[in-house]
Amino acid sequence: MTDIPAIDALYQESRKFPPPPELVSSAATNSTRIYAEGDDHQNFWEERARSLVWRHPWDQVLDWSGAPFAKWFTGATLNVTESCLDRHASATPSKIAYYFEGEEGDSRTITYAGLLEEVSRFANGLAELGVEKGDRIAIYMGMVPEFPVALLACARLGAVHSVVFGGFSPEALADRINDAKAKVVITCDQSRRKGQTVDLKAFADAAIERCDSVEHVVVVARTGADVNRVPGRDVDYRELVSRQRPVRPATECSSEDPLFILYTSGTTGKPKGIVHTSGGYLVGATTTHREVFDLRPDDVYWCTADIGWITGHSYVVYGPLANGATSVIYEGVADYPDKDRFWNIVEKYRVTQLYTAPTSIRTFMKWGDDFPGRNDLSSLRILGTVGEPINPEAWMWYRDVIGKGRCPIVDTWWQTETGHMMISPLPAVTETKPGSASMPLPGISADIVDDEGRSVPFGGGGYLVLDHPWPGMARTIYNDPDRFVDTYWARFSSPAEGRWRYFAGDGAKRDEDGYFWLLGRVDDVMNVSGHRISTLEVESALVDHPSVAEAAVIGRADPITGQAIAAFVTLKAGVKGNQPLIAELRDQVAGKIGKIARPASIVFTEDLPKTRSGKIMRRLLRDISEQRKLGDVTTLANADVVQEIARRAQMQATTEE
Repeated sequence: MTDIPAIDALYQESRKFPPPPELVSSAATNSTRIYAEGDDHQNFWEERARSLVWRHPWDQVLDWSGAPFAKWFTGATLNVTESCLDRHASATPSKIAYYFEGEEGDSRTITYAGLLEEVSRFANGLAELGVEKGDRIAIYMGMVPEFPVALLACARLGAVHSVVFGGFSPEALADRINDAKAKVVITCDQSRRKGQTVDLKAFADAAIERCDSVEHVVVVARTGADVNRVPGRDVDYRELVSRQRPVRPATECSSEDPLFILYTSGTTGKPKGIVHTSGGYLVGATTTHREVFDLRPDDVYWCTADIGWITGHSYVVYGPLANGATSVIYEGVADYPDKDRFWNIVEKYRVTQLYTAPTSIRTFMKWGDDFPGRNDLSSLRILGTVGEPINPEAWMWYRDVIGKGRCPIVDTWWQTETGHMMISPLPAVTETKPGSASMPLPGISADIVDDEGRSVPFGGGGYLVLDHPWPGMARTIYNDPDRFVDTYWARFSSPAEGRWRYFAGDGAKRDEDGYFWLLGRVDDVMNVSGHRISTLEVESALVDHPSVAEAAVIGRADPITGQAIAAFVTLKAGVKGNQPLIAELRDQVAGKIGKIARPASIVFTEDLPKTRSGKIMRRLLRDISEQRKLGDVTTLANADVVQEIARRAQMQATTEE
């Protein structure tokens, strides 16, 4: 049989950057010895688990006898909030847990002692409403301090929170409430976004009309808007907590008791309720947060993600709080009231670690260097990226313009299902390469395989798999264990041989040095004349051009090549798109990757269709390219851009004809 690559590895990147010497000399983790420690997976994670607060110790670190359903730290009991709150409120009560920055400039400071008191009051309030251990609570909020309070209050009681991103529609919210049979919904009257308000309470009301399980709705007053109140069901948050005691004993939970359900989109249309448990998840989130960000006592850390996503769960709430960190929570968007808002915040709070999405970085590139240049960014020590692979040129811009060449970039790969980071540089250990997430973290084991499940030699591309259990791994899909096995474990596992491989759904390549390069979802791999080409590699080649800020690439149906490459390109400020530039960009891709990857069409656009989490909706671009009826645009942050792209694509097609 002829070996055909699962995914062609075409784009090459040769630049390398060693850790800054001053960081190496001062970092807690500055030796490759940690990788050797991680080779003994169970001992590695057991040692890290000792940094947390446990009520009762574990009998066994890992029980894999029911694979792929793992159990970590079996026999142990804890309550995660005692690691996140109580010990810090006792040791450093006045230390800042959160700086809150409102979109309109209002701000609040929350200490660990104050956070523990607020969480205790709200936990008592939820108990007054009848919430007990194991009940499911839906949370649908804007980025305000009461958001993490709500998560932690649920955890204090042993209740299971199910956060639904505040940008989702009432229909999406109702589906998630019904699947979890949530007993209480926690929401805001409104949220703020780009100078406007979003009627969260009205959306929640519309959703709950379809939900029989909801007994109470707790409403946090963010704007003070006059919203609908249902007598006997709706409760004002401030009125509820003000009458509660400021102390609440934490409910003892098993290490394997569910901590939260977080829904992620499914190919069948039915969202998948990913279940994460208490002990192993907290060990993984805490360890990776501390090691990847070289966390120190006086740091001010800012993860820009919304708590509605897994990044917000792990690296805004649980990981930072368990580590006793000081974090920033920002309510609004990056360009309100102006395009330097992020950099204002970095300067104001003297942020030391910034963790944000490649989509944001490419947007900042498009706006130009002047906006970050207005602010003092000298406090930054480490820069992080999360959410999708980052193009090498966006990586370089982040390093040079934001980090001034002195801040290591930790490009992290992980998923809702993994719970915490899996592949990432360690800032004082790893020589970084622009666009590469580098290697699996200590205690993590990953491989790249072909269609037959065979490990791909270095230099090749294929499917990214995880071939050893890790503590923060999802335990199941809520009420659907068969779907959990079929979705994540069936394709490359051999149960009869006792070999289990988690298939992430992502393509990747591994270079000759063993560095992993994420190529995006395998659904985004194009088949052009028999070549399996990653959309990310073509996008990276386009963004490498000095005129390009951002690019999205899709494969459209073609009667000759099977698929043809269609590119949608956003140019940097002040650059005009024209036919000579289209030709130049096509040649750029051909030179970087090969003629087979030359785009068949390039459309210039002011923006790309994105969800409010920053993900590019390539499905809509495919609809536009193939002149199909456009799919659902309700979850887009910029729905108006779709029709404009369609108009420009039609004009381009007419010109080419």
